[in-house]
Amino acid sequence: MKAKAPSLDAVRHSFSHVLAQAVLSMFPEAKLGIGPTIETGFYYDFDLPRTLIPEDLPILEKKMRQIIRENQKFEHYDEPVDKAIECLKQAKQPYKVELVADLKETGEKKVNFYKNGPFVDLCKGPHVFSTGELAAASFKLDKIAGAYWRGDEKRPMLQRIYGLAFETKEELENYLKMREEAGKRDHRKLGKELDLFSTHDQAGAGLIYWHPKGGRIRHAVENFWKEQHFKNGYEMVYTPHIGRSWLWETSGHLDFYRESMYSPMSIDDEDFFVKPMNCPFHIMMYKNGTRSYRDLPMRWAELGTVYRYEASGVLHGLLRVRGFTQDDAHIICTPEQVEDEIVEVLRFSLFMWKSFGFNDVKAYISTKPEKSVGEKKKWDQATKALQKAVDKEKLDCQIDEGGGAFYGPKIDLKVRDALGREWQMSTIQFDFNLPERFNMVYVGEDGKEHQPYMVHRALLGSLERFFGVMIEHYAGAFPAWLAPVQVSLIPVAAPHEDYAEKVRQQLFAEGIRVEILRADDTLGKRIRRAEMEKHPYMLVLGDKEKESGQVAVRDYKTKQQKVMKLGAFIHELKKEIEERKL
Repeated sequence: MKAKAPSLDAVRHSFSHVLAQAVLSMFPEAKLGIGPTIETGFYYDFDLPRTLIPEDLPILEKKMRQIIRENQKFEHYDEPVDKAIECLKQAKQPYKVELVADLKETGEKKVNFYKNGPFVDLCKGPHVFSTGELAAASFKLDKIAGAYWRGDEKRPMLQRIYGLAFETKEELENYLKMREEAGKRDHRKLGKELDLFSTHDQAGAGLIYWHPKGGRIRHAVENFWKEQHFKNGYEMVYTPHIGRSWLWETSGHLDFYRESMYSPMSIDDEDFFVKPMNCPFHIMMYKNGTRSYRDLPMRWAELGTVYRYEASGVLHGLLRVRGFTQDDAHIICTPEQVEDEIVEVLRFSLFMWKSFGFNDVKAYISTKPEKSVGEKKKWDQATKALQKAVDKEKLDCQIDEGGGAFYGPKIDLKVRDALGREWQMSTIQFDFNLPERFNMVYVGEDGKEHQPYMVHRALLGSLERFFGVMIEHYAGAFPAWLAPVQVSLIPVAAPHEDYAEKVRQQLFAEGIRVEILRADDTLGKRIRRAEMEKHPYMLVLGDKEKESGQVAVRDYKTKQQKVMKLGAFIHELKKEIEERKL
């Protein structure tokens, strides 16, 4: 009978031990941190006597291959907690001692170890049978990074070595090719090259500066967002950026979210906080008057800018920031309306994603955790509504049993971009906590007061994160309806600039975003510049075009060229923009 192949997780975990063994052979005094598997391989954290350099990685790889050839068996054994602590102290492994001491605090009596050759590590596994089995897989030490011990900025900074590991050489090579392409699409790189946005640590890390061209794209996104929300029965609201501490005490944010909120400011001897969320403000508006069942559902949407603290080490361009504009909305409805509302909001979410060119969407439903608020009947109805909506849209779905927030179940939508990468974006979240905390009620058909259902809903997530994902999805080459410059005019030489100006005025009058690349450089260089800036259309204007009233059109996406009447080009382009073709 053929032996069962080890799981990829076991392979990757075994590679992390082989890496640690190789590091110890190079630095016997190394202190070991942790070495888990990750989506593309593994990493291990080390406290070392010197800073690693890239040239160390090939040396370590060579040592790892030697360990693999030695075919060392992975052997599992348990140790009583106290004995394990003593052994690790003798081995001068303080980080491992801390981990075992924490396990002892939780009541653990024994801990797991794995041994291969001379190397022993605190570990639950899994592992392959022996290091020799790793020869069938393909690995590469990838990069070196810094990592605070246990993610705490106040703890020592360790050196993290990342490794890639796949079942075959072909899979590793395909991943490296995909990553190379992802590097070309990096929104931070393209954002600078295309002059879309910037960040300025000296003025405040994690805060985004939208440049005019990025602002043009944001304007197009916001206009479409607002237009579609009005069409789908939402009303637009605007709320303050700060609120009295009472608001956040009542909502529970000061109890449960304080570490992500900024320090208060004192106004009239009262503490005010900049908002981390918009929902308490929407609730205050709801409570501004008596609400009847006839008023519901209420669908209130806001592009509200919020501020949340993120550690400096996790900030990442547009994808992880400290100030961002939420694509936010709250639906307040009766229990009888909730299923129809959830079906509709999921349909709306999918429509929005497909409108921006994202067609591969997967749903993740998170259900009632062990500790929660709200009646079981409400949880069951809300979860049923989420599942019904997913089933109706025939979405690929995964259930996260017990993974919901304490205040309600939710759907998370993840989209795949042009490179097949999955991004967590949309959320549809029930909330049984805030309606109770703020005593939200409506007068029912029976004349009595009832508590409404409240649903938090973000379709695109935040404008900043969405913009970053969209830049990488399109590799900066936006469809015409989104592009900051839709047409670049390139006069062949200085005598053709007057015709270029006439064309510019006609395009501008039709609402088309246009710029002239004037003849202060060679024609080839200007054409190359328009290509680099990824303008959807380029019009080259020379003697022939000036005399005939035509334009020579170059299409960035198809690379096709054609000569046509200016009026015909304007008609085709306006149709493309109005239909939001991708």
